[in-house]
Amino acid sequence: MNSPLLVTGGTGTIGRRVVPILREAGRQVRVLSRHPGANEPGVQHVDGDTVTGRGLSEALDGVDVVLHLAGGAKGDDIAARKLSAAAKDTGARHLILISVIGADRMPIGYFRAKAEAERAIAESGVPWTVLRVAQLHEFVLPVVRVMAKLPLLPTPSGLRFEPVHVDEVAVRLAQLALGDPSGRVADLAGPEVLTIRELADDYVDASGGRHPRGLPVRIPGAVGRAYRAGENLAATNAQRGERTWREFLQRQAVRVESPRSGVDG
Repeated sequence: MNSPLLVTGGTGTIGRRVVPILREAGRQVRVLSRHPGANEPGVQHVDGDTVTGRGLSEALDGVDVVLHLAGGAKGDDIAARKLSAAAKDTGARHLILISVIGADRMPIGYFRAKAEAERAIAESGVPWTVLRVAQLHEFVLPVVRVMAKLPLLPTPSGLRFEPVHVDEVAVRLAQLALGDPSGRVADLAGPEVLTIRELADDYVDASGGRHPRGLPVRIPGAVGRAYRAGENLAATNAQRGERTWREFLQRQAVRVESPRSGVDG
């Protein structure tokens, strides 16, 4: 197959892992980014912005498959609408979106934007696939690192996460991009459901630091009710990764900052 496969956000945390897998499968890859890198064999970098729409038509020229990984704190719904419209105009045959588990259930702006992005893809007129994933280990780590430095660790009741390894996400996305449009596929989450206390304890164990005392708190309102109900967790038919949070931490060789000294230790 000679048509290039376009990856938006191909220089990001997930994209950097997906692109080599697609190349190993024999696909020519075009990477769209606001800060494009240098071209290399089989990989062309192009300048563009999915939120503003800048460069989309040029990036999609001759493309048959689009893997949409670009995202941020705001504008994911706008980006999805502009990309899906451009993909339809240029004749793409498969549009794949990475989304977040609970997109249509959590009363939080970020989740709502993801749900709108899913809707834009599904209504684009381009055959599509949507994969919802849990939080990556890399995204959970900085939050837990900060919390573990506190003398008292806030432990919201009912707040649980299913962190998943980025390599497992990348492999699944590559499989979907190389396959046929499948609509909404099974969620992808990590092998464990962990509380903040458990995430922090594993972090401290891996880093050799001190375990902070817990401070029970309650998240108020609709957001708190949604978390306590597990609306951010994967469905029963979810696909589960194998690489655990503890394994990820051990490979990171993490270190924790002492609350007393203010230095690494």
